[in-house]
Amino acid sequence: LNSFDPQALSNIALAFAKAGESHPKLFQKIGDHVARLMSLDSFYPQALSNTAWAFATAGQSNPELLKKIGDHVAGLDSLDSFKPQELS
Repeated sequence: LNSFDPQALSNIALAFAKAGESHPKLFQKIGDHVARLMSLDSFYPQALSNTAWAFATAGQSNPELLKKIGDHVAGLDSLDSFKPQELS
């Protein structure tokens, strides 16, 4: 998955969730990959939001991924880069 940029990973998860297609192995691989990244600075706020939404909507649990996203957002100096929709 190293050849995929953050937006592509988010879009894949989002597409499967919107289509109502649960693919546990795919979600596990995406979640584990993102959770292992050193930083989520390369993710735009919308990609972070879409990734979390996709996992929740698809019913795919990945506590490490959600902790990584939560820690990243909580550690930002400001949430000004997020639109209200991206925080909902």
